[in-house]
Formats: sequence, structure tokens, C-alpha cells
Amino acid sequence: MSDTTGIEQKKKEAYFTASQSQLIWARFRRNRTAMIAATVLLVMVLMGLFAPFLSPYDPTIVGRDKDYTNGAPQIPRFCDEQGCSARPFIYGVTRERSMATNFRWVTKVDREDRRYVQFFVRGDEYRLLGIKGNLHLFGVDRGKIHLFGTDEAGKDIFSRTLHAVNTSLAVGTMGVLISFVMALTIGGIAGYFGGKIDGVIQMITDAIRTVPAIPLFMALAAFVPDTWSAETRFFFISIILGLIGWPTLARRVRTHLLVERNQDYVLAAKLSGAGAGHVIRKHLLPSFTSYIIVDLVISFPYMVLSETALSFIGLGLKDPVNSLGVMLQNTTSADVLLNYQWYFIPVIFFIVLVMAFVFVGDGLRDAAAPYGDQK
Repeated sequence: MSDTTGIEQKKKEAYFTASQSQLIWARFRRNRTAMIAATVLLVMVLMGLFAPFLSPYDPTIVGRDKDYTNGAPQIPRFCDEQGCSARPFIYGVTRERSMATNFRWVTKVDREDRRYVQFFVRGDEYRLLGIKGNLHLFGVDRGKIHLFGTDEAGKDIFSRTLHAVNTSLAVGTMGVLISFVMALTIGGIAGYFGGKIDGVIQMITDAIRTVPAIPLFMALAAFVPDTWSAETRFFFISIILGLIGWPTLARRVRTHLLVERNQDYVLAAKLSGAGAGHVIRKHLLPSFTSYIIVDLVISFPYMVLSETALSFIGLGLKDPVNSLGVMLQNTTSADVLLNYQWYFIPVIFFIVLVMAFVFVGDGLRDAAAPYGDQK
């Protein structure tokens, strides 16, 4: 009985001496859905980050398979009617146009031609974290393997999907960072000083919030030169997403600072000679860091959704950039829906990515609630 009492006493002491981040993490771990989503999100982020190594081929036209355009997914297997193998394999294929299918490409599988999957093979060159290499996770001993099939140009959809996840995450990250800096700066000034300064800033904030996003991007797209490179367009979209995404967080920062600026610890800092910038940066903003982090995580999927939607309607990124929005453009035709359903595989990754962010954000929001469960 004494041991149980001692354990309970230690738990209570640990709770009352824990930092805010430790309390949030303890609450977050008890949310099973959020933990599963966090695991999935981590896997997706790592897949995007190491896409050049995980994908077997260059996702651009350089790595195309001209002999397997609009090819169906090739699923490795271990057994067939000829027996089983310790190594996974796919079958070789031949392609020809058939009058029976209105001269569409018809794939004929050669079940006598086994092509074995190999790991850590040399292939197309790439740069990963600034390091040049050509080692890929897997490939086949002869020809090429396409787990998710190929598109009309012969580009590997599996490789394109992994790189698309990385691109969409990069755009979202840049957009969130830009909006984060602007929200903290503008919201901090408005909340700390109040008065006329706050009134002017709120007028600007409300004006930006009322601007409809799609017409704004349509107007901007009309002024974007077609000669812009893919990298230039990438940074342009990221900056614009950040510039229109800061008002919501800025209003939350302002509201918190309006309440906290009259607290005793703020008055003590002012009496000690601290300037406004020091008080905001060292005292006010750290007082609700956890809520800022939660806001960032929650806003991330909206950035990804915005990039995807803009690229989908042709106002965002375009080929040769691989993003989820660019890949979803290929699913709009009836021909794809009827004949090339594997084009929709990136849609699954898009849904999983957004839902993972949503569940992680909800879990962090519940964990950061000041009146959450304290057991």
C-alpha cells in the first residue's frame, strides 16, 4: 500500500513541477488518434524529404520510360504458376497499338520474363540535402519498375508522388513561416500599443481578410510572365500564400497581448527599463508559445490546400515542378477516369497528408487547453 501511495505522490509532484511543454506532451500522448496521425505525418515528411533516394527514377522528363507510357502499376510478387522465389519480381511487358481499342496502347505481359527487384541500385543522379548522388532504394535488374504506373509522358508516378509531397510541404512551410513572422510582428505591435495604432492595423487586417483568394490569384496570374522559371514561380506562390495568411494568427496574438500587457510581470519589466521590443519578445510572446505552435500546425494544411487548389486550376505551380496540385490536374479528363485510374493514387497521399495535419493540430489544441484534463 505504501508503494502505491509513493508512486501516486511522485506522479503528483511530477505534474506540479512539470513545464508547460511537458504537460502538453503528456496530454498529447494520451490522444491515440493524434499519436497515430503524428506517426503518419512523420512518415510522410520523411518520404518527401528523402524522395530522391526512395524514388527509383527522376520524376521529370529526364527519367521517363518512353516504352511504357500510360502504363499500369507493376506490383512485385513472390509466387506464380512457375513456382515461388525468395526475391520479389515483376514481369516484362511488350507494348503495341491495337485496332480493337481504337489504336490505344495495349500491354502484353510476358510471364516467362521475370525481372527481379534489387535494392540500393545506381540510377538517375540527384541532390539530397545538398549532396550529389545516384543511389536509389530499389530498382530491377533489367528495364524499369513502376509501382504506381506511368503518365502519358512515361514519367514514373511513384517518383512524382514522393517529390510532389516534398514540394507541397516546402511551399506550405515557406508560406507558414512568412505568415508567422508577419503575424507575430503586426499582432504584437497592435496588442502591445493599442489605441490608434491598433485601430489602423485592424483596419488593414480586416481589409486583407475580406479579399477573396481565388480572384486575387487570377489577377496575379495574369501578370506572371510565362518566361518565369519553375523555381521563381515556386517562391512567388509561397510568398503570396504567406502574405494573405497572417491576419488570423495576428488577431489571436493581438487579443492575447491586450490582456497580458497589464499584468504585473510586464509592468515590472517596464519599470526595469525594458523597451517595447524586449517586453514583447522576451515576456509576452513566450507566455503563449504553445498556442502559437498549435496555430502554426493547424494553419499548415490550409497552406497545402491552397497550393494544391491553385495548381489544380492552373494558377499555381506548373510542370516540370512536381506538386500534389500539379498531379491532380491530370485527373480532370474523362479518359483518365475511364482508362487510367492509377492517376488518382496521388489523391490518396494528398488526403492522408491533410488529414494527418488536421488530427495532429486538433490533438495539440486539446493538449494545450489550459483547463484540459489534469489527471
